[in-house]
Amino acid sequence: MIQEKKMAYTNPVEGITNIGDPFVLKDEDSDKYYMYATSAASIGFRVWESDNMVDWEEEGLAFDSTEQEKQWATGDFWAPEVIKHGDQYMMTYSARNKDGSLRIAVASSSDPLGPFTDMNADIIQEQGSYIDGHIFIDDGIPYLYYVKDCSENIIDGNHVSQIFVQEMTEDLTALKGDPQLLLQPDQEWEGLQDDYQWNEGPFVLKEEDKYYLMYSSNYFASADYAVGYAVADNPRGPFKKAEENPVLAKDLENGISGPGHNSVTIGPDGETLYAVYHTHTYPEAPSGDRRMSIDKLHFEDGKLIIEGPSYKEQKISLGRE
Repeated sequence: MIQEKKMAYTNPVEGITNIGDPFVLKDEDSDKYYMYATSAASIGFRVWESDNMVDWEEEGLAFDSTEQEKQWATGDFWAPEVIKHGDQYMMTYSARNKDGSLRIAVASSSDPLGPFTDMNADIIQEQGSYIDGHIFIDDGIPYLYYVKDCSENIIDGNHVSQIFVQEMTEDLTALKGDPQLLLQPDQEWEGLQDDYQWNEGPFVLKEEDKYYLMYSSNYFASADYAVGYAVADNPRGPFKKAEENPVLAKDLENGISGPGHNSVTIGPDGETLYAVYHTHTYPEAPSGDRRMSIDKLHFEDGKLIIEGPSYKEQKISLGRE
């Protein structure tokens, strides 16, 4: 008799703390999971490995800026993401350059554990600060979604973070064409009354010919940091934000503060989608010290639904046996 095998877990997963912006790659070659995060912000990024998305083992530095031939960045290594492309693993990340601006780089490795080596240390040629690079490939065409950071982007006297998209070259090491503005703060929950406003952390999913652009808004060290999404018929937009935003938000009564900057991966059963996100380690004193949580994600009548943020025991399907 074939039975579904399940495993229990409770958020935050594995007790990993002092991280942010968790990105989980399911590697089809090894059938393992790899988690990259803002985690060693002065020099690079650590990586964790798992067989089941619940039990994680730290495996050291995946990217070490001190080992690069050209050490272009001075710190603030943020938001790494990794995808498999051909026989290489490609990492996007942001860091601060010697001029004080945040820039997006692309690095590669033949192993998901690294070491990753810079291929292009400044993929966006426009001036300003840019963060949160996310690669999405649709019908063979690669796109980079990224954020023009509010630190240097001033609109009508306010510091505003905006999400753009631009096509990439086939080898994922450069951009081509013109950038297309997709999202900027315009819903009330996104802090429109504040001098600093954010739409950041883009992540794209495709479901039944619709494109779902997930993003985070509000200050990362605020309990109000939360996740919303927008929908389009084309990866270049135009995207329309969901009226029910945010779809992942604080639950201070149960110790959940600032859930955000998510990625999405497929569970061990090969079917179930999971949103991977961070929350504040100390809800009473939100900061850059964050921890990882995972919750199921599904689509219903064209809407994206995250079954969280959960704090009670959950079951993760490991497949059938």
